[in-house]
Amino acid sequence: MTLRRGSTMYMSGRPAPGADAAPPVAKHASYAERNAAYWRRNLVICVFGSFTTLVSLSMLLPFLPLYVQQLGVTSSSAIIQWSGVAFGATFLGTGLTAPLWGHLADRYGRKPMLVRAAIGMAVVMSLIGMAHSVVELVVLRLIAGLVGGYASASLVMIGTQAPRERAGWALGMLSTGALAGNLIGPLVGGFLPGWVGIRGTFFVGGGVIAVAAIATIVLIREDFDRSSDAKIRAATHTGPAATSNRAVFVALFLTAMMVLLANMSIEPIITVYIGQLGVATHHLTRIAGIVMASSALGSMLTAARLGALADRVGGWKVIIGCLLATGVVVVPQAFVTQWWQLAVLRVLMGMTLAGLLPSIAKLVRHAADEHHSGKMLGYLQSAQFTGQVVGPLLGGLIGARLGLHEVFFVTGSLLVLCAGLNAWARLRSAA
Repeated sequence: MTLRRGSTMYMSGRPAPGADAAPPVAKHASYAERNAAYWRRNLVICVFGSFTTLVSLSMLLPFLPLYVQQLGVTSSSAIIQWSGVAFGATFLGTGLTAPLWGHLADRYGRKPMLVRAAIGMAVVMSLIGMAHSVVELVVLRLIAGLVGGYASASLVMIGTQAPRERAGWALGMLSTGALAGNLIGPLVGGFLPGWVGIRGTFFVGGGVIAVAAIATIVLIREDFDRSSDAKIRAATHTGPAATSNRAVFVALFLTAMMVLLANMSIEPIITVYIGQLGVATHHLTRIAGIVMASSALGSMLTAARLGALADRVGGWKVIIGCLLATGVVVVPQAFVTQWWQLAVLRVLMGMTLAGLLPSIAKLVRHAADEHHSGKMLGYLQSAQFTGQVVGPLLGGLIGARLGLHEVFFVTGSLLVLCAGLNAWARLRSAA
């Protein structure tokens, strides 16, 4: 189908005539069939929205410990632990409410969930800039998660609208947008506070998310028939047991959780770790931003290639290989003596991590039946956010109690254990 025909479909609501045009949409067509004219357009907007929201969420990483210190926390160990709590609070909120928003998306459509997430995050992000205590900071970060989750809402929309044979590519594109946001965010966070101040940075972030909200309201299109879609889903709702191989789904969800746990356990301590490498205080936030952006840069370099590799050799092989490779790359980060060495290793880590979450999402999407695919992708998001919550808490706890170097050792061990879990799941799925 050409872009011109796709555009015609959008204007008329029916497939354009032609040899390669899609067949007319039946009266009782599925949700994916009825949105065949829109999913490419929606994908572009969702990539843009995921990029902008993740820029705003990740740009606080380089200066979060400094903001915690400004709010009255003095001891080094307390700064580390409160930074981990504040950073993980958003993902805790999102993980708690993801099943609720998924249920409402099944009842009222995907677009309202995207609009709700963008507006809520824009408002709360601005309020964070007015926090007067570290407790207020944590509470507002928690609220941002409770009402937000644009990237997860995008995953559910595109994952259920895209044709099954294109789902891997579409989810890979979403991942690229998120990776780009995570790449740019720390860089922005490293420089922007010097221009507008730490508090002003949050107002800028809220404004950026507001732009995504406007684009979502104006440009996203969805054909959601509550009288048919909601009834079909209600009639077939039996929970996760509706899938044919629950053990495989559990393994995939645990792997997604552990991947994010291992990755995020390192993020809150990076600024402190770099400070121990001899970086001057007045350069600390900028260098921390560069190092944090390094992993996202590496992922952007290989995400498309690993996605194509998963299409050729299968998602299981890519997941297992990436987990083992990442585990090998993480450990040397504990022995660096210069910040640039850490940055190089983080680039390599990003390159090996790139194929994990898109491959997991693709396997979940293909294994779930039509009426449960959105819900199962929602469970996947909950698993990821659980890892994002536990990761910073675990990293902060280990860093404060045992030392910063031990965080890297624990991370590498968890990744290797995940590789073994996926090898078992692959055998189980083939049995």
